[in-house]
Amino acid sequence: MSITQDDGIIAELLPAFIAEANEQIAALEHLLLQLEDSPDDRELLDALFRCAHTIKGSAGVFGLSSVVTFTHHVETLLARLREGHVKLTPALSTLLLQSNDVIKTLIGNAQDAQVETAEAVRAHDTVVQRLRDATGKVPGETDAAITHSAAEAVPEEGSTAVRRWHLSVQFGVETFRHGMDPLTILNYVGALGCIAAVVCDTLAVPALGTFDPESCHLAFEFSLDTVATRHEIEQAFSFVREDCVLRLVEPDAGPPPLGEVLQSAMGINAQVVAASLDKQQRQRGGVTAASDDNGFIRVQANRLDEVIDLLGELVIAGAGASLLARQTRQRGLIEANQRITRLIEGIRNSTLKLRMVPIGETFARFRRVVRDTAAELGKDVVLEIVGGDTELDKAVVERIADPLMHLVRNALDHGLETPAQRQASNKPAQGRLTLAASHESGSILIRISDDGRGIQRDKVLQRAWEQGLVEQGVEPPDADLLKLIFEAGFSTAEKVTNLSGRGVGMDVVRRNIEAFRGSVALSSEPGQGSCIEIRVPLTLAIIDGFLLGVGASKFILPLDAVVEVIASRPVATTREHQGRSCVELRGQILPVVNLRALYGLESPQPERSSIVVVRSGLRRYGVIVDVLLGQHQTVIKPMAPMLRSLRGVSGSSILGSGEVALIFDVSSLGELAAAGATRANAARAAGPLRPRVARSGA
Repeated sequence: MSITQDDGIIAELLPAFIAEANEQIAALEHLLLQLEDSPDDRELLDALFRCAHTIKGSAGVFGLSSVVTFTHHVETLLARLREGHVKLTPALSTLLLQSNDVIKTLIGNAQDAQVETAEAVRAHDTVVQRLRDATGKVPGETDAAITHSAAEAVPEEGSTAVRRWHLSVQFGVETFRHGMDPLTILNYVGALGCIAAVVCDTLAVPALGTFDPESCHLAFEFSLDTVATRHEIEQAFSFVREDCVLRLVEPDAGPPPLGEVLQSAMGINAQVVAASLDKQQRQRGGVTAASDDNGFIRVQANRLDEVIDLLGELVIAGAGASLLARQTRQRGLIEANQRITRLIEGIRNSTLKLRMVPIGETFARFRRVVRDTAAELGKDVVLEIVGGDTELDKAVVERIADPLMHLVRNALDHGLETPAQRQASNKPAQGRLTLAASHESGSILIRISDDGRGIQRDKVLQRAWEQGLVEQGVEPPDADLLKLIFEAGFSTAEKVTNLSGRGVGMDVVRRNIEAFRGSVALSSEPGQGSCIEIRVPLTLAIIDGFLLGVGASKFILPLDAVVEVIASRPVATTREHQGRSCVELRGQILPVVNLRALYGLESPQPERSSIVVVRSGLRRYGVIVDVLLGQHQTVIKPMAPMLRSLRGVSGSSILGSGEVALIFDVSSLGELAAAGATRANAARAAGPLRPRVARSGA
């Protein structure tokens, strides 16, 4: 007998199941990799089993029999591991990871309504057979416990015959409120075999006048023909075990009278109602269950993006209103706008926090990549994660994942040596790859470092000569030479492999990072290893900025990058070269950038100028400006196509007056300043700079 479902509700809830299943799949992979280091850790084994069982149970509720069937084999093998009948080996760990990949594929097929190809079916069957071989059979255990498909009512050859069980179940009044549907549970039970007959208790439903549609008053008795064991049948009710009373009668024992079942169920129902009323009374009295303290709500990412977009427009509109209020010079109106501005700022900070996620979740995905790639290359590599709790915008995390993937694989292929090569160089046989993240000057600094062979300068130079990137015989400085690695088509691989050699990748990595206002730099020490530093913005939406003016043009510096403001008098510098020079500040040389000269702004030179000191990593430099316009909530807008090639600029923003202000990229602007300082050092050698720049009280 089949029980009808509301297909519309199932289709509506399927995306939520897919999202939760993907989380469980990611957790499975993470736990499996942890288990390799601690194969006897019972807590890890229990957590693995719960993840697999959760996927299997949820898939059964949605009628995804292929997921249920396959995950049942994985669950059985994990049970053998928990019981100690099977020992974890590297080969078995690899099999479980491959099985997790199959589950992910099956979930993806369910989401996109795809049909498996013949090749995919063969691969699936191969993994199933390997799982069954690895599981084996414990002495005295029936084949039914490791049946090929829990969704098939027909038993395998050699298994026990189909037997008829009698079940009675009384669902608690809180079942609906806990998000469970008894009909879907019974459908899942039906997947274990065939429901021959079912009776629903209608006497337990209260009168219409006292009926609460959110309370559950369902009780069922039914017969189930199946080869499953008692444990497997009970597990089908695991999601509602605390919200129901379940009674199983062994085959051939004969069902109890229905009246006895219903009488028992009604008595139990009264106990459940009393417990529910007691819980509600405690909550009204201020006592809340601990599980409610850390509640979560799922929100679709596109809805949150819409809120962020509207918030950006609100910030711009609020800035315009504040400007108009100041122009009226009405004190009451100005104060009212200041209160609104503070509220907008609070809403902005709270809303942006909703999109902040720890980067450690992204880093953890690379454990599998490092494991599999190192094994493919015959290398022994351990992955170290530092600063995994560093938070940044989810949109940035999504866009940095692919570049990180390429850089990690590149480090494994080119940077780290085989165990024999490392031992020949007096290094430990096991290499180390480190992923680190930290906050720095309003941005996130990500480092991918290894203790491998480092960049082979001679090989890079030879390939640069061959490809015409550098004139024959010319040997550029190391910093410029390493930048060639990010040129299109550049590769030092001797042969083409699955990982490298085609001359594509590093240039794409650079372009993808720069596309969202990031930067990438490479450093290397021969024989000691390499380090790639990626700087990405904390968020792609709204930042605190420092508004500056040069003539009629407006510019914005990220507020976190501003160190101090000095001088309010004519500024003496060394000879300028394309807007770049240096000044003396407290006995130290400070590179400076003159925006008027750098960008060719046609405006008269003011009598007095200021220098804003900016920090970019370990470097400090100055920016010469005409006026300081103070702190400004900055809504980041994309650059116009004609301005994308402008050096030192990463974005734009709309001011309350409707004007457009350019947002500086402090890293690339710092490189411009440093280049100017290098040229200015020769001029400084001729004598001290005069006069010195005086510090203002900013």
